[in-house]
Amino acid sequence: MKITKTYSAKPGDVTRVWYVVDAGEAPLGRVATRVATLLTGKDKPMFTAHIDCGDYVVVINAKNTIVTGKKADDKIYYRHSGFPGGIKQRTFTEQMEQDPTQAIFKAVRGMLPVNKLRDERLARLKIYADAEHHHEAQKPQTLSVKASNVKQPASKKVEDK
Repeated sequence: MKITKTYSAKPGDVTRVWYVVDAGEAPLGRVATRVATLLTGKDKPMFTAHIDCGDYVVVINAKNTIVTGKKADDKIYYRHSGFPGGIKQRTFTEQMEQDPTQAIFKAVRGMLPVNKLRDERLARLKIYADAEHHHEAQKPQTLSVKASNVKQPASKKVEDK
């Protein structure tokens, strides 16, 4: 009987890649899901849960972030001062006017697992409101999050005869 061994990544084995994601080309949830996957490293074959295997992610065009449906008015961001009656709230539209990078940051933070690695992963997330960023020296790869792999309905398929 052959015994197979489970691979466990070591911190020295991790190689980090830089990615650039455009937040304006897909809805907020789709962008945040893809960014969270890159930060955790779950798309890599060497993924190990207790080792931080993720990459660096630069998100540009945060001011062009879109949401679907009525979320622009219904989605509410809460914060609390710590004092009685100190709860404050903002809608998505107000948050985008105030600081568009925080909407993406909070969406990605909510999708990361709550453990000791979350702060390290969030430190590798760089968010910019415009298309310009200061990470050209790292030669980041452009990553598209458009829904290109959506399957067509059966009635739309073209048959070859």
